[in-house]
Amino acid sequence: MEIIVSGKTLRLAKGDITDLAVDAIVNAANKHLQLGSGVAGAIRVKGGPAIQRECDELRFCPVGGAVITGGGNLKARYVIHAVGPMGDDQDADDKLVSATRTSLHVAEKNNLKSIAFPAISTGVFGFPIGRCAKLMIRTAIKYLALSTGSLNLVILCLYGQSAYATFEVELDRQSSPPKS
Repeated sequence: MEIIVSGKTLRLAKGDITDLAVDAIVNAANKHLQLGSGVAGAIRVKGGPAIQRECDELRFCPVGGAVITGGGNLKARYVIHAVGPMGDDQDADDKLVSATRTSLHVAEKNNLKSIAFPAISTGVFGFPIGRCAKLMIRTAIKYLALSTGSLNLVILCLYGQSAYATFEVELDRQSSPPKS
């Protein structure tokens, strides 16, 4: 499923984000940029040790922020490490919006044309998938509507049918005209 926003594409995909051939994939990172489990673990395994070495040099990224490294052995040229909130953090929604928006900004600052996101913070960080879908989709739509930069494809890549279905319902809801 996809929609067009100001001539740019917002697409849903199902599968392993590390298999996508895009300019950058987003890592659902922790603030110390240690590639542990979940999406980060898959990036570590498939991307090789070069990505962790670059993260070690960066050392830290605040919650709601994002930094970029090379993509190592991945199909993606870069990894944007977005630090999302724990599900019970104060201002968790604002922090997730910030991590999403900052990742999009980092992509455009580096003249990237395509980026793929996982459902940030919904794994071990415990952020509810439905709220994540609502916030990430809304943020991506707003960003694409206002952007005049290089980015022309944003993919939300979901692992598993349940996550995909949640994002699909939300994308349909946010892209449908209001009923009168």
